[in-house]
Formats: sequence, structure tokens, C-alpha cells
Amino acid sequence: MTNPPPAPEPAAAAEAPESTASGDPQVPGPRRAGEPRRPTLRSDLRASWPDGLVALVITAAVFVLLYIRIRNKTSSTVTVMPFMADAGGFWMYFLSQAFGWSALLWAWGTVVLGLMLSGPRPSRLPLSGPRLERLHRTTSLNTIALIAAHALLFAAELVRHDTATWNSAVATAFVEAFVPGGYDSGTGRIAIPVGQAALYLAIPLGLLFYVRHRIGPKTWRVLHRCVIVVYVLSVWHTLLYGTNVWYDGWFRTSVWLLQIPIAALLLLRLLRPARRSEKLPGRPGETAKARTGWALRLGGRLAVVAIVVALVAVVASGRDGGRSVPPDDTSSTHNHD
Repeated sequence: MTNPPPAPEPAAAAEAPESTASGDPQVPGPRRAGEPRRPTLRSDLRASWPDGLVALVITAAVFVLLYIRIRNKTSSTVTVMPFMADAGGFWMYFLSQAFGWSALLWAWGTVVLGLMLSGPRPSRLPLSGPRLERLHRTTSLNTIALIAAHALLFAAELVRHDTATWNSAVATAFVEAFVPGGYDSGTGRIAIPVGQAALYLAIPLGLLFYVRHRIGPKTWRVLHRCVIVVYVLSVWHTLLYGTNVWYDGWFRTSVWLLQIPIAALLLLRLLRPARRSEKLPGRPGETAKARTGWALRLGGRLAVVAIVVALVAVVASGRDGGRSVPPDDTSSTHNHD
């Protein structure tokens, strides 16, 4: 399996009518004449079909690529699991992988958009602020849909190859695919629960935006910041369990490379946040609470700097935690999905 739950980054910023001049979102009151409506889940679902269609096209292209490489036996998956050389027999598994990869790509994009919206924005953008925010929300919703498709197809593949009665096969597949600890084979004992954690955090965090006026903007902002944790869990699941990136090589290194922009944008967002209240003062305050907060914020910025340096070192050295290719199969060294 490639990577179930990637991390959706829900909507990052409130619409203009819900913000004061300082950028602090407020709980919106009754809508006045001429003001835009508050975004709703229904309206964003209607607006999500264009990039959702693009996601399906990319998923189809990835599936074709995976299928051809399996059939030609040039995929790392065949080296890891030789019995899967039967591309036609395991097409549903490869479709699950394809949805996993497109989900991770959409999660990457929505996290980038979220960090841009909550930090310093480029002076020139092809989309206006409100349209960029809507794109951020719709890509988040599509990420959740791609994650769900990835997990459901994986469960369906388990049912398809189970020789037990259909009700017993469905129950077993549900436990293995959706219950933490239910999958007890090899690396999956760790990787599957990591992916499940990302899935079960992604859905509520992605939808909380639509009830933020009920839970309060401060609570929503605190919960919203956990989205980056979901994304980290998704990438971890991919690197740990994705048979396409099982071995050392340029493809696994490319996954690490894609994390550098995320870490750099996170650092920039911490150094130059859109909200003035989140900026780090030049010196700590007088009270113990102020000094503790200042130290924590400074520590967070230094930790992200260390992460950026570590990512650059991983990419430059090529030592990315992958397994060594078996000596009797050197063809996979440069042939990864």
C-alpha cells in the first residue's frame, strides 16, 4: 500500500468580512446587505468539482503508470512482493496506491496554500485572496475524498482476496484497514496505524472550518495548527510503507525533497506571521508567563530551522532511510514508481 491518509490542511484564513483590521478573525454576526455569505460546506462542495476532476485525471494517470510498470516487472513493488507481478489480479490494490499518491500530492498543495495564507503572501498571485482561500478549502475537501478512496480500495482488495465467507471477509478487512492494531503483518503493524491516525485526524480538522463560528475563532486556530501533524503522519506512512519508495533511490529522495518547501514556508510563516499577535517580540516580557511563551516561540522557530537543515542534508547525501536493493535485483535501483 502506498500512503493512505495524507494530511488535509483545512481553510486557513477567515474571509475578509470576518476579520478586523488587525487580521484577527472574529465570530461573525448577522450578515449585512451587500456582504458576501460565510462559506459553507455545501457551497465549497459545489465549488470543489474542478480540482476534484483534475485529481481524478492524475489518479488515473498514476494508475496506468503503476499498472504498466508492474506488468513490465520494473516496479519496486514486484521486488518487495513478487506475487503481485500479476497486474490484472491486483488491479484494485494498484488503484488504491494511485489514490494514495494523488492524496499525498493534494495534501502537499493544500498545506502550501495554508502556509501562504497564514504567512507573508507573494506580491503577485494569479488568484485574489478570497479565491485563493476557496481553493485552499476545496483542495482540502478533495484531499479527504482521495484519502477515503485510498483506504476503501485497500479494504476492498482485502475482501476480494479473502477466501472466507463474504461477511467474515468484510469484517476482517474492516478491522485490518480501519482499526488501529488490526493489521499485524510486518512493517504494517506500525505504518498502518500511522496512516489511520492521519485519516482520523484529517476528517474533523478539515471540517472544523465550517463550524468555527460556533466553537470560537481561538479554539479553531489552535486545532487548525494540528493539520501540520496530520501531514507529517501522512508522509511518515508513505516513507515507511510505500512499496514504491521502499528502497534507496531518486524516487524516495524526491519525496524528501518535496518537504523542503513545506518546511521553508513554515519557517517563513513563523518568522513573519500574518497576525501581529503571533510575532516574536525582540525581547521577552517581564512576567514569567511572557518569558515562557517567548522561549517556546523562539524554540519552535529554531526547531524548524533544524528541520530545514536536516531535510537538505538528507536530499544532498541521499541517505533517506530506504532499504538496500537486494543484490540479485539491481534493476530496481533506478526504477521506482
